[in-house]
Amino acid sequence: MHKGHYFGTEIEEIWWKRYIRGGIFARGIGEYWYDENSFNFRRYLTRKPITLRYQQMIELKTGRWHGGKWGGGFPIIKIIWKKNDVRLSSGFLLATDRERSDKILQELGDYIDRARQAGG
Repeated sequence: MHKGHYFGTEIEEIWWKRYIRGGIFARGIGEYWYDENSFNFRRYLTRKPITLRYQQMIELKTGRWHGGKWGGGFPIIKIIWKKNDVRLSSGFLLATDRERSDKILQELGDYIDRARQAGG
């Protein structure tokens, strides 16, 4: 597990439209991990992680802002995904350097590609 920061989830990539269902409203620091099935982020002082399955993911982006919050100049990874036909964007600060961030993006992208090839 690695330390990171969750910046929240936007609806339709509009920073002021925050998604508030399913226990993913609150922003915060915590730990993340990913495997062949999903990306997971558990905020400190919570029991249940935010779990985003690769089959739900549409694309990955990066930026310096997400949900109206600045990432201190560090790259914020934005996972674009769908839930019940709603396009959502969840922002995470997972690394404080571009090289590590690029590596995470590549690994997550590979998992998404495999999920698509498997028909998920």
